[in-house]
Amino acid sequence: MHNKKIGVIIFLFSALLLVAFIIILSSLNQEIAALGCFENTECKKIETSLSIVHLAFGVFGFLFSLGFYLLVFSKGEEAIVQRLEKDTQQKLQEERFSLLLKGLDEFEQQVVKAVREQQGITQNTLSLRVHMSKAKLSQVIALLEKKRLIKREQKGKTFEVYWKEE
Repeated sequence: MHNKKIGVIIFLFSALLLVAFIIILSSLNQEIAALGCFENTECKKIETSLSIVHLAFGVFGFLFSLGFYLLVFSKGEEAIVQRLEKDTQQKLQEERFSLLLKGLDEFEQQVVKAVREQQGITQNTLSLRVHMSKAKLSQVIALLEKKRLIKREQKGKTFEVYWKEE
């Protein structure tokens, strides 16, 4: 959004410069026609002025292009930056998760992975997914709750298990 405002300002400024330089150029061309310039000393002053005007047109072209770029393409850059930030956050979360898994035993790893994949999974479904008895699963879930990695919520006659993000 900030680039867009700057782009509009530069674009408008360059448009004003364009109008000013067109007026100056037309007045210089009128002087050339009035003097009938060939080898006249007054014509050399006008030629010098024309060189300055051509330089000014170059500056105008640059400002115009910069303003147009900032105005039109700033959204694309913002989207790219947001996407890169999102990807970076996701990679950091995955790295943290893999480090967390290294501190758990095999059974705890299985349960944590399954719960993270499916939030709110019931203990019955979880026992089938990780191939553990209900008793062993209850022990593992109790340990993970003590470590504050997951939480259980009672839903009817069973419990739903949730992964605690951070």
